[in-house]
Amino acid sequence: MTTFLLLHGAGSDGWYWHRVLPLLPDAVAPDLPVTDESCGFEEYADAAANGVTGPVTVVAQSLAGFVAPLLCSRLDVREIRLVAAMTPAPGESAGEWWDATGQTAARREADRAARRDPDAELDPLVTFLHDVPPDVVEAGWPHVFAQASRPFHDPWPLDAWPDVPTRFLAATEDRLFPLAFQRRLVRERLGVDVEEIEAGHLPALSTPDALAAWLLS
Repeated sequence: MTTFLLLHGAGSDGWYWHRVLPLLPDAVAPDLPVTDESCGFEEYADAAANGVTGPVTVVAQSLAGFVAPLLCSRLDVREIRLVAAMTPAPGESAGEWWDATGQTAARREADRAARRDPDAELDPLVTFLHDVPPDVVEAGWPHVFAQASRPFHDPWPLDAWPDVPTRFLAATEDRLFPLAFQRRLVRERLGVDVEEIEAGHLPALSTPDALAAWLLS
């Protein structure tokens, strides 16, 4: 038996996982210090590992893809599961990641293909929450925070991805990280093929049952 250590993405907290937690036999969803400008990814990893014991499966959403590998030196990590995540390269900051990976061009191409305006101002309801039930959207606003900038400046400190089994779940309707983009990037950086879930960028809020089933598979 392993504990699922669920890591939320930028500008959020552990509430992000509240629809998935009851579906897993043993899981925790800590709050990461996303509003603290003094904290980089090492501090995020310290916060995630605090009080956790025994074997764990680390599950990382979005920006937490930069955090999950750092836990391998802090905990008994048996597996990493990435969900609609950012996959870092050695020495790359989260701020550099967007241009280095070609995310901006990929998102614009996907927007044009879907007849969305690629130059439109970012609207969370359009980019992140388009498939999340309205009552969940309404309940979630108190759990949205201004993301501190330090993680976007500090280089990712590892020399390579840790030698830990890693699986990647890409969301087929992700408007931030389009499916074709994730297929290419994950193959290039992790050497694995993505698995897929029919969801937008936040599957823990939109399709918790399907996400929990994948985590338990």
